[in-house]
Amino acid sequence: MKKLKAILYNKTLYAVCMVLLFWYILHLTVSSSAIPSPYKTILNFIDIFPGTLSLHLLVSLGRISAAVLISLISGSIIGLWTGMSKKADEFITPIVYILYPLPKIAFLPILMILFGLGNTPKIVLIIIIIIFQFILAARDGVKEISKELFYSVMSLGLNEIEIYRHLILPAVMPKIITSLRISVGVSISILFFGENFATTYGIGYFIMNSWLMVNYVEMFSGILALSIMGFFIFKLIDIIENKLCRWIILGKNKSY
Repeated sequence: MKKLKAILYNKTLYAVCMVLLFWYILHLTVSSSAIPSPYKTILNFIDIFPGTLSLHLLVSLGRISAAVLISLISGSIIGLWTGMSKKADEFITPIVYILYPLPKIAFLPILMILFGLGNTPKIVLIIIIIIFQFILAARDGVKEISKELFYSVMSLGLNEIEIYRHLILPAVMPKIITSLRISVGVSISILFFGENFATTYGIGYFIMNSWLMVNYVEMFSGILALSIMGFFIFKLIDIIENKLCRWIILGKNKSY
């Protein structure tokens, strides 16, 4: 009973057990080679990861990291500028509202014509989709800061850089972290689509190629690798949040 409680309190282990249980039930229920057993998939994953699978995963991770980092930095800067400047807000926000809802994934063929068939069009595609989330998150975060807080820090004689450091960035950071989580999930989905065109490396290519070769065990091994990659990225974001937004974590602990 104590061991069961320990497993339930370990959220990660609990989640893994639930996913594997659902997967195994689905395997038994469907009774098709299209859904291999978790046992066979994990054995295959262990077998192919050191060679083929790890290479595909690293290529995808590099593309996602580059796109998210560029979007995070440039989008946050634009968003902060938009939130602090009324003129910038009047100029940039309408453009964002028009471009944000567009299905930009349809521009992949055009990007491949403009930037070739390498990594660049896939990275640019992710950027033009997720950058708007960072722009709006940073802008809204600045706008939510009350005027009284601005008057208070200005009365202390802080210069512009100190105001950004001690007021604006701490206020905006939680929204940017939330946007980062959402953007990572969106980026993985976009990359899976983009890696099906004009590439021979990437986890998306590996999964779809395995499907075309009717090798469902390897296909699920790729899906498993994709899930593990996403898990570790989200855990890394949690660590970043704990470092940059300590007051939120302390507030949550006090509430309990």
